[in-house]
Amino acid sequence: MSENKIDLENPLTKLGFESEDIVQQGQMGAICARAGVGKTSFVVQVAIYAMARGKKVLHISLDEPVNKINLWYREVFNPIAAKNNIPLTNIAWDSILTNRLIMTLQLDGFSVPRLEERLADLIEQNIFCPETVVIDGFPFPADRTVLKDLKALGQKMNMNVWFTVTTHRHEEPMDDGMPIQLDGVQDLFSTIFQLVPEQKTVNLNVLKGACDTANAKSAFVDPVTMLISK
Repeated sequence: MSENKIDLENPLTKLGFESEDIVQQGQMGAICARAGVGKTSFVVQVAIYAMARGKKVLHISLDEPVNKINLWYREVFNPIAAKNNIPLTNIAWDSILTNRLIMTLQLDGFSVPRLEERLADLIEQNIFCPETVVIDGFPFPADRTVLKDLKALGQKMNMNVWFTVTTHRHEEPMDDGMPIQLDGVQDLFSTIFQLVPEQKTVNLNVLKGACDTANAKSAFVDPVTMLISK
């Protein structure tokens, strides 16, 4: 186990993507699901797999405090470590913890210029330079201009950006199969996943982004551990 890195197998790489990044730098990804199905757990796993590779991850929460987000990470990391036969779990976690920073922002005060200012402060003071940004709790349907500005910020700072998108049971998808919450903005995302509960499991569907769908393996989320499994 090298400094700031551990060896974890990312099951998302089996879904027809070119690299472990899944979402390339300067691009945006989304995970869509109904409330309580596992969106936050999914983006936390995306973050952990990035952290394990030595990538810097900024987790921005618009509706939860730092201690709750930190608890999410530990509860998700422990079964991932067990699944990958990682010994000395606490030491492994501490070795990659420096690759993550949690930032909480009030939704009513959130703006792209304000976020850019906060990021610039972190980078200029050599505190943290994120390569992956998770934005959890961003409201959808969303203003296209705001999302375009967020994508431009990601391109400017060479970051990929992940969003959680809450869908609703009673709403039919659009003609292209995309959730109605992404109407008019789906083109801004390079990768879109959807979690769909079905009997005793939760299916993980790739709505957009896989480059090799013919050889892609199916995946699901275990409703007990909330882990992505191929």
